[in-house]
Amino acid sequence: QVQLVESGGGLVQAGGSLRLSCAASGRTFSSYAMGWFRQAPGKERDFVAAISRSGGNIGYADSVKGRFTISRDNAKNTVYLQMNNLNPEDTAVYHCAARIATYYGGTNPGGYDYWGQGTQVTVSS
Repeated sequence: QVQLVESGGGLVQAGGSLRLSCAASGRTFSSYAMGWFRQAPGKERDFVAAISRSGGNIGYADSVKGRFTISRDNAKNTVYLQMNNLNPEDTAVYHCAARIATYYGGTNPGGYDYWGQGTQVTVSS
């Protein structure tokens, strides 16, 4: 069983920045492909970013490319999402997710095995 705990959300003005963290339990964090997803009220859960086990493969949704950066520290069992130049359309609950038995998790939320409870990000205009 993998437990994921997100932190770092909050209220920020448009143009501001936040850094989300996701701490994972277990001794085999380096074997998990990780992803970030977000869900706004009344909408489906959307892909934001993904990173492979080693960090060598990274992908982003077009809507965040150039503004968000995903990274991981396997020694700290943590994955990060640096979010810059935020806009109100980024307002959502952000969830991290882990996918086992694969090198890179991809963009489909259905492919991930474990999920955190989420952290709220609210961007005011």
